[in-house]
Amino acid sequence: MVREATVAVLAGSRSDQSVVEDATKMLQELGISYEVRYISAHRNPTALREYISGCKAKVFIGIAGLAAHLPGAIASQTTRPVIGVPVGGKLGGLDSLLSVVQMPSGVPVATVGVDNGKNAAILAAEILAIQDKKVSAKVDSMRRSWT
Repeated sequence: MVREATVAVLAGSRSDQSVVEDATKMLQELGISYEVRYISAHRNPTALREYISGCKAKVFIGIAGLAAHLPGAIASQTTRPVIGVPVGGKLGGLDSLLSVVQMPSGVPVATVGVDNGKNAAILAAEILAIQDKKVSAKVDSMRRSWT
């Protein structure tokens, strides 16, 4: 199946839905197309691999808690940018944060703060803005509105 969304937002569990909603709300505000899937890197690695191989998104956002392997599992299967969002829970999200930022050499994952889906969406927009003047203008406008 060919997918046309610009950003793929993947979460390991529906328990991560509030973080997904923070990311998708910001993507909507910036006018960036996206799709959301809930796929566990641990419970369904085959579905994850199939999804990534058929996905045409330019950027992936991986949202996961606990062992938080989803962002790394995504990055291991694509050369497109992956942004990891660690989710709070056990240990205040420190376990998730460390799982996402401690990727081995050659499998980079950009990482934002615990539960910070909004920043993941903004970072995705900044990546897209390199080649998309409309997105660049929207990001610039958003940033100017903060001052």
